[in-house]
Amino acid sequence: MSARKINDLINPNGTGDLDALVRRARELGALASALARALPADLAADVVAANVRPDGELVVVCRTPARAARLRYEDRTLLAAASSAGENVNRVTVRVARP
Repeated sequence: MSARKINDLINPNGTGDLDALVRRARELGALASALARALPADLAADVVAANVRPDGELVVVCRTPARAARLRYEDRTLLAAASSAGENVNRVTVRVARP
């Protein structure tokens, strides 16, 4: 692949083919950070990732099953934080990241 073609793919000006993917990754990172900021510090460190599905389901990924159980009790906090971040959410699912 030529250097020009690679540059077209990863164009930092937002016109490259990978721009939508990079933008979405940044959005998901910002969402996970917003959720972590709304949680107690001991739980915040265990939030690995977050996503919002088209039907409004907020999916939060954490490190361990024990933390997943604890995060499920924070569903209102998570919904409020996601809403404050501009997401249209209506329920929360907490999952455990695979090692």
